[in-house]
Formats: sequence, C-alpha cells, structure tokens
Amino acid sequence: MTDTPASAPVSGVKRIELTLRALVLGCLLAVIFTAANTYLGLKVGLTFASAIPAAVISMAILRLFKDSTIWENMTVQTVASVGGAMSSIIFVLPGLVMVGWWLEFPFWESVLICVFGGVLGVTFSIPLRRALVVEAGLPYPEGVAAAEVLTVGSRGAEQTESAVRENASGLWVVITGAVVSAGYALLVAGRVFAGEAARFIKLPAALGGGATGIGFGMQFALLGAGHLIGLAVGLAQLFGLILAWGVAVPILTSPDTIAWLTAHGIPSIATTLPAGVGAEELAGTVWSREVRFMGAGVIGVAAIWTLIKLAGPLVGGLTSALAANRRRQGGEVLERTEQDIPINIVAGLSVACLIGIGFILAWFAQSNPTLAGSTALLVGGGLIYVVFIGFAVAAICGYMAGLIGSSNSPVSGVGILAVVIASVLMLGVLALAGLPADPSVVAFALIVTAIVFAVAVIANDNLQDLKTGQLVQATPWRQQTALIVGVGAGAVVIPLILNLLNKAFGFEGGPVGIADEPLAAPQATLISALARGVIGGDLRWDLIGLGAVIGVVIILLDAVLSGATKGKMKLPPLAVGIGFYLPAAVTTMLVIGAICGWIYDKAIKTTRFADVGRRMGVLLASGLIVGESLFLVMTAGVIVSTGDDAPFAMLPEGSTWPAMLAGIAAFVGLTLVLYGWVRGRAAKV
Repeated sequence: MTDTPASAPVSGVKRIELTLRALVLGCLLAVIFTAANTYLGLKVGLTFASAIPAAVISMAILRLFKDSTIWENMTVQTVASVGGAMSSIIFVLPGLVMVGWWLEFPFWESVLICVFGGVLGVTFSIPLRRALVVEAGLPYPEGVAAAEVLTVGSRGAEQTESAVRENASGLWVVITGAVVSAGYALLVAGRVFAGEAARFIKLPAALGGGATGIGFGMQFALLGAGHLIGLAVGLAQLFGLILAWGVAVPILTSPDTIAWLTAHGIPSIATTLPAGVGAEELAGTVWSREVRFMGAGVIGVAAIWTLIKLAGPLVGGLTSALAANRRRQGGEVLERTEQDIPINIVAGLSVACLIGIGFILAWFAQSNPTLAGSTALLVGGGLIYVVFIGFAVAAICGYMAGLIGSSNSPVSGVGILAVVIASVLMLGVLALAGLPADPSVVAFALIVTAIVFAVAVIANDNLQDLKTGQLVQATPWRQQTALIVGVGAGAVVIPLILNLLNKAFGFEGGPVGIADEPLAAPQATLISALARGVIGGDLRWDLIGLGAVIGVVIILLDAVLSGATKGKMKLPPLAVGIGFYLPAAVTTMLVIGAICGWIYDKAIKTTRFADVGRRMGVLLASGLIVGESLFLVMTAGVIVSTGDDAPFAMLPEGSTWPAMLAGIAAFVGLTLVLYGWVRGRAAKV
C-alpha cells in the first residue's frame, strides 16, 4: 500500500514526538490495558489489541495542550499498546503455580523475566523493521487502522469538523461501553444476574447415550472480544466447538465407547467416574481431561502449518533487509523516517538482557539441589535456546502480525511449540547430566519458555506499532525507545495483578483462592501440562496425536474451501483448534460477538458514515472488554482485602433460574441498545 495519504497531514507542523507527558500518559494507559488484558487472557485465553482505544484516549487528553501533535499521540499509543501486549506472558507464567513450583508470583523474578524477554523482543524486531514493515507489503490491519485513527483525530492533521466530533464521540463510546460492562458485571457479582447459562444432557441410546452440553457466558468482555476477532474466525471457532461438544464428548462418554476402550486396555477418564454420574460431571470431566488434549493437537498442527507457510516470505524479507543494510554501510544517507536505534546500541541492549537472563537461570539452578551441579550446562543451553528460538519467533510473530493482525496472530501456538522443544531439550540435559525428572526440571523449562514467549509477544506487537509509525512518518528510533518504556510499564503491573487474581480466585491445579473460582488460564494450563507430560513421560500422546490428525483434516478442508470460493471463505485451522480447546460457554459468546459485529458492520456498510461507524464499533468492543476486566480485577482486590468470597452479593445463593432468565433478558436488551446507540452517534459525526 502507499504511504502518501499519511504524509500530507504532518507537513509544516513542529515535530513534538518523544515527550515526558506522552511517556507518562502512555504508561498510565499501559497499566489499564495490561490489567484488563491479564484478566481477559486468564479467563478466555484471548487478549485484545489496545492501540486504537489508546490512540483515541490520548488524542482526547492531549488536545488540552495546544502544541500536541500526531507524533506525540503516536508515542502514547505505542507505550500503551506494548504494555497491554506484555500481558500475554500470562499464557506461560501461571504454569509455574499450576505445577506447584510457585505458590505466588515473586515480584522481581516475574518483572525481570518480562523485562529481559520484552526488551529482546524490541531489539530482535529492530533489524526486521525494514524487511517486514517497509518492504514486505504486508497489510498490518491493526497498524493501518491505528494510523487512520491518528491521522483524522490528531492536531496537525487537516482536520475537518467531523473529525473533531468523531474524536470526542469515540472517547464517550469507550467510556460508555466500559461503564455498561462493569455495571452488568457488578449485578452478576451481586447474584442479580447469572453470569452463565448452561444445559447438560445425556443423549438417547439411539444417539449413543453419551453426554454433552452447551453454555453461554453472559459477559460483555466476551461479546467485545468476539466483535474484534471477526466473523471468519468466530465461525471457525464455532466449528471447533461443534467438533468438541457435538462429536468428541458424546463419543467418548458413550457407554459403547467406554466398554470398547476398557476391553482393549485403553485408558479412559470416564471409566474412573462412579456409576450413574450426572451429565454435567461426565461431559465436563471428559472434556477437560481428554478432549482438551485433542484440541492441543489441533492447535499444534495448525501452528506448525502456519510457520511452514510463512517460511518463504520470511526468508525473502530477511534477505531484503540484509541487502538494505549493506547499502547503508556503503555510505547511503538515511532519512529521518529510516533512523532506527543504532545497531551497536541494539547489540549492547541485547547482550545486557542475555546477561540478565543468564543470572536468572543460574540463580534458579543454584537454588535447587537437583539442578545445582549442572548450572553451566543449563545456563549455556538456555541462553542458546533464547537467542536462536527467540529471534526465530520474533521474525515469525512479526510476520504473522503483519499478515493477519496482532490479535489474530497465533502467538499461543508458538508458545506451545516452544515449550515442547524446551521440554525435549531438557530431557537431553537430564540424560547428559544423569538428573531425575523432578518438578524443578519442569519449572526450568517453563521459565525458559516464558522468556522466549515474552520475546514473541512483544515482537508481535512492535512491528504492528512500527507500521503505524511509518504511516504517520514517526521517527523509528524514538518509537523504539517508547516501545522499551512500554515493556517496563507492563512488566511492573503483571505480577501485581497475577498475585491479586491468584489469591482471590486461584488457578486450576494451584492453591485454592478465597472465592474458590479458579481461572481457566487455558494456554498456561496446556503449556504446563505439556511440559510436565513430556518431561515426566506420562503425556497422553495418543490424544494429542488424534488431535493432530483432526488438525490435518481441517487444514485440507480449509484449502478446499478457500480454493472452491477463490479465497472468499476460509476455515482458519488455528481458530478451529482454539474453539475445540476453550470452554463451551466462552466459545459460544465469542461466536455471538463475532456475529453481532458482522451484523452491525453489514447494517452500516452502505451508509455515508460506514467508516466512522466501523471505528466506533471497534471502540465499543474495546470499552466492553476494559470495563468488565477492570471491575473484576477490582473485585479480586476487594476479596483479598476483606476475605469475603462474594463481597458484592445482594441476593442469597440458590436463585439460579430467575437470575439466569433476568441475565439473558438484560444482556440481549443492553446489546441491542448499545449497538443502536453507537450507530446513532456515528451518524451524527
């Protein structure tokens, strides 16, 4: 795409870019979006890109200063966005609690894992900027959208009166969405509304006699997340949901299947349950202990397939970057918009981070009797792994972000592959050093994976931000400095939020929280189970293998469907795997949100305010996520401080059906009102 449209608005304006007020505001927004994303990621395994809502809030606040510019808003958005992205480390870190190694999240150790890995994500992505941002021709959907929002809403742009109105309206849309979702969550916490509607049944003998169920998580954060992922991904997740709960669970809970598995000596969790167990316990246990591992196989194969497809374009982009670097070394003068942080500083920061990582790994090994004698081997191997795998995932995730956007990029799939590779390598270390496969080995693999994952998630977000900067003609080295600041802001918040949520709710497999409502943390649950299974030798490879076969079939279906419709219809394999793996109540509401977003976008498509309305829809979805997530983080604080597991309860337990019916009615009504209200505001801009 051409960069011409973004160049006009910035001419003749005094360049104010990397300012203290922008960094402070960016850090404050980073704290908010990191807290929201941390809760959302632990609840449903998804995070949202915060660049656009951060840009809108920044423009509204910095408008109070007469000399604010588009580049200063770009700095705020960059810091806030990367801070929010840092929260994706929660796809790995809770695993250390789940395997019983940590009882809580040690502050400095957690912060340093995030900082060293995150800064490496920045430094590793800097050499990739020219290849993947400037020359690759990738769409960068979220980066382009953020640049569009900044261009129409910042001072220094050729603003129309409608652009000013849109900026003001957009802020109110975010705030209103947040207030509504937080208010609904308060009523759920007060037991006025039910937070979930579910129904489990045992099928008739003619259909196998197995058990299954369906649920709806009535949470506006899920509705907003569904709006953001889009219809194609939402329907793919629905397909995964049907495969899991409409096929796999009924088959594995069928009496005939259980009898056959027993006769052939194949382990089945259903055979361990007491006779006459209810449909909910039967279906839920089989899904959590067996079907989810099949979903892991689907996700793993989908991630590998994605990496294979990206190999060619990635090699081409890196070759182009090396050629450009040789031209610069030959005396080519760099324009301001091509000035990265100097490579010697990049190298110095990278080495400093690696030294810090080495100290973390050495301290961990030395503090554990099992590993102390092999400290040098573990630290050396860990650093080599971080350098080579870290740079590879930085390139891969950066390319995927450019191709399909940061929110849709399968970073969790990369994490799954990273932990399997790390665990297999740890088996090699065990063989060389003659060490037993105890929990410390699993914990070491998880810590190394967490560092690599921090590299991946930051590179995934950074290149999206750098694309926005390119379109608004920001200075790369200033923006890269802001990226590092954002890493620090997010890193400081994460262990605080994790400890709060851990004490209030707990995690599956970890210590019981005060409220005893353990957060699913789906990716962390899977990654810790994989590490424990590979190193302990008791992983259900049969279930993962069956899931891998299903994943191959889905890849073939996607190819056939895409070819038959000339690319108009697709079945993203990774999205199918996630639908297979996430709880049914979560997936169902994500699908509903995707459909609601599609209906809304379709309804305004032919209107004069279609573009404005689409942006307002994104802001509404972001507000819905932020409001509910922050309320529930606040709830965790109240639970911990009071020791009351239901501090906002207004009604006694037991009013399930009235609360469920009232919740459904209120949820549907508020959804219709919100979308109608946002459409009306867009029409007035």
